[in-house]
Amino acid sequence: MNIEQAAILCGGMGKRLRPITNTIPKPMVLVNGRPFLEYLIEQLKQNGIKEVALMTGYLGEKIREHFGNGSAFGVDIVYSHGPVEWETARRLHEAKPLLRDHFLLLYADNFVQFSLNKLVNYYQTKKKLLCFVVQSKANGNIRLMTDGTVEVYDKTRSMQNLGFVELGYMVVDKSIFAYYQDIDVSFSEILVTLVMHGHVAGMIVGDAYHSISDPERLRLTEAYLKTKKILLIDRDGVINRKAPRGEYIARWSDFHFIPDNIRGLKELSDQGFEFIVLSNQAGIGRGILNATTVRGINERMRNALKAEGISILEVYVCPHHWEDNCYCRKPKPGLFFQASRDWLFRLDQTFFIGDDPRDCQAAYNAGSKCVFLGNTEDLGGLSKEEYPHFICGNIHDALPYIMENG
Repeated sequence: MNIEQAAILCGGMGKRLRPITNTIPKPMVLVNGRPFLEYLIEQLKQNGIKEVALMTGYLGEKIREHFGNGSAFGVDIVYSHGPVEWETARRLHEAKPLLRDHFLLLYADNFVQFSLNKLVNYYQTKKKLLCFVVQSKANGNIRLMTDGTVEVYDKTRSMQNLGFVELGYMVVDKSIFAYYQDIDVSFSEILVTLVMHGHVAGMIVGDAYHSISDPERLRLTEAYLKTKKILLIDRDGVINRKAPRGEYIARWSDFHFIPDNIRGLKELSDQGFEFIVLSNQAGIGRGILNATTVRGINERMRNALKAEGISILEVYVCPHHWEDNCYCRKPKPGLFFQASRDWLFRLDQTFFIGDDPRDCQAAYNAGSKCVFLGNTEDLGGLSKEEYPHFICGNIHDALPYIMENG
């Protein structure tokens, strides 16, 4: 199944953003000099969606004046406009004639990294009428069953064990309109009804979501969406030569830089790039390495690279044994998400450079682009989706590709 259309709820007044929204609708609030809605439409286009229905209300004419038919933004835009007083369920219902049998539904104030292909695959697996993206949150509004079915949707957040929050980005079957008991209600009421009938599932994402719903969140979202020149890199086998199989770098005297890769990092640094290291160090969990020793080696590495003009912003280490089933050991994406939260950068616009097929899997799981240092024949176990974007022998050889696509 292909999702070719997105519908975006754009009718709210944005009261918490006043006085900014006294004269412009919330989706048009500027983020790094661009209306926030441009980021959403650009994200949709990058996921292959070229048809967009905008459901406007408050100052909707300003949205239409800016985006027109969408041709300047590489999409086809149609509009469903209604009074400010319309609730979100009514706004969606009135847009029904414009909607395909299946579509992606978004709110106009949230941004989260997502893969449409992953969400569609999840939707098809769960066989629900609606599947949305959720994130773990202590004070959430959703309780999930073990199979991903939404057991409880509580907009008041007053019930117990609500461990997730819904972010939008919903794949929707148009037949949900049969579950409308009233059109003049919030769409959250429709979600409650659908959940009661077992028709909703939530796909958990680990990357942080961002919003423009209030001034503080707007500030963080602006920082997050600002273009950054950050590269993620593995340590052993990329910065330094690996220890023999089954062994670990246990002292600084065993740490040997890889010249072609350091030369590549230096040239990237000269172009303004900075680096974050993501490293599995299972020797700590196995009791072979001391965590303090690893930190000391990493600090000496950072200092040595700094002396060459190479800025390592941070080194993130997974210390766990591979049997611990942690979320931070690559190919799981926990380190990626932590780095993105700490440094406010978009993983989907960031390369990860690694030398192990599991690095490629980790990049895919995190939604990052990937450069693999090695040979094609080393990648036979990867799926099509996990395959790296570029393969070469060393970082210096990857420079033209990274510079053009980074």
